[in-house]
Amino acid sequence: MSYFLPEDDAVRTACQGLALTYPGIGLCVEPLYLLATRPAPPRRVALVTGGGAGHEPLHTGLLGRGGLDAVIPGPVFTSPGSAQIAAATQAAAALGQRDGVLHIVKNYTGDRINFRLAAEQVRSAGIPVAEVVIDDDLATEGAAAGRRGTAATVVVEKLLGAMADQGADLDTLTALGNQVAAASRSLAVCARAHTAPATKTPAFRLEPHELDYGIGIHGERAAHTTTEPHTVGRVVTRMVDELLGTVAPGEHGVIALVSGLGGTSDLELHAIGALLHHHLTTRGIHVHALAAGTYVSALDMAGFSITLTALAPAWPALWDLPTDTPLRLPGPAASRTTALTPPTTTFDHQGREPELGQGSRAFLDELARLCAQAHSDLTALDQASGDGDFGDNFCGGVATAVRHATAAGITGITALADTFRDRVGGSSGPLFGILFSALAPGADHTPPDIPAIGAALHRALSRIAAIGGASPGDCTLIDALAPASEAMAATNLADSRRPLTAAALAAVEGARATAELTARRGRASYTGHRSVGRPDPGAVAIALVLIALARVHEPHPAAELPEPLTITR
Repeated sequence: MSYFLPEDDAVRTACQGLALTYPGIGLCVEPLYLLATRPAPPRRVALVTGGGAGHEPLHTGLLGRGGLDAVIPGPVFTSPGSAQIAAATQAAAALGQRDGVLHIVKNYTGDRINFRLAAEQVRSAGIPVAEVVIDDDLATEGAAAGRRGTAATVVVEKLLGAMADQGADLDTLTALGNQVAAASRSLAVCARAHTAPATKTPAFRLEPHELDYGIGIHGERAAHTTTEPHTVGRVVTRMVDELLGTVAPGEHGVIALVSGLGGTSDLELHAIGALLHHHLTTRGIHVHALAAGTYVSALDMAGFSITLTALAPAWPALWDLPTDTPLRLPGPAASRTTALTPPTTTFDHQGREPELGQGSRAFLDELARLCAQAHSDLTALDQASGDGDFGDNFCGGVATAVRHATAAGITGITALADTFRDRVGGSSGPLFGILFSALAPGADHTPPDIPAIGAALHRALSRIAAIGGASPGDCTLIDALAPASEAMAATNLADSRRPLTAAALAAVEGARATAELTARRGRASYTGHRSVGRPDPGAVAIALVLIALARVHEPHPAAELPEPLTITR
């Protein structure tokens, strides 16, 4: 993030770090440029490019054998100067027996002016210079200055680097660069602006339901901000439809590139890549290569771009050639996902609770209703002490159990046991899986088997404490489960009309009391006193389970048992 850029000479310091990391990259400090020092011997033409910093790994990632000869970085989002470009161009031309230099320029006014001035200076020294301009941004189609140059630059540089290493001359490389640029189009969207280095605040504001469609890589706002529902699948479909309106894939297919803009995770980018691959292949378009990663960033902007390049016959082989550069682009894409079959494993089922058949869904449905109210609060509680995944894990597990119960025709508690034991990760899965598995024999019958439920709570408490290593007072779900179990044990289960209510109220008070505890177990223990003042989300979830049981099996006035928000806030 731009919070951590060095305050003085940020770009120069970053270039020093890159040159220290990769021995095949040389650094000139004044004027600033980077040079590949180990070119392939057949190369006759130097490939030189550059632009404003802040888009890494653009340009610098492809510096080296199979890629670029020199990269000239400017200040963040600002073109380098002509003298700086001229010096780098002459240095690249002097490295080996070079017949000329090809400038690869993104279509921005500052870049175009400074590279052309530099080319004039270099030509006056007797060095041939040609230019390829990248103008792939579909969002700026029809603009007076032409389309902006964005992520197709990666494809152009990769193909030119491969061809240059085969000894191609300046005219051949220029023609190839122009052809690849013409065959490429890109679109970008963002949900959060980049952090402006000067102010350390977002460059512009978007509401959670807003999406800038057609964003620029320097943080330029899109012409339109959409407020319509924008699931990622819908956004990718719209982008693909528009791109295919201008890109015409032939029998050799396309290179499909998904680039994060700096603040989008690889998890998200690979998911977008899968959606993109599906959209293309279902249209009968061959995807020769699928690249999903951060290739052209805009500092830490949360967004992504999609680039499609329609391939000519010789281009796939150029893409597939290896490089010796900091950035390694993927080779040919798989035609489909390879499906693996897990090995057959025999488990010891000793001590496992018996499976139940068709039965009640009332408890599961009530727990799902409570989760719908508490989901965001459980997330907020977990964010204060951990990574914020508890709301999704617990409430998502309950939602999955609802679907599982419907599909399999089983009782709600059995569906919960199956789901949390087999499908929910983190600590939520195994620990709540133990609880639901223990409750299964008695909790879904009508009337419920109250002694069996009491024994199940005690058994679950013992197993969870043994597995998790927590005790009462450690600020975990044990602090709600233990008093619930004690309340059931202290009640005359044969005569009491509301033992589950007593257990639920004890769990609620136990969960609320965790707000005064310093966590000694679990992820919250890493944050020390920061989590004090907020109840533990796992303890709150235990209270929700007991409240659901009591409401289903012991009807009583609604005021006797609290709603979720009175526990979480």
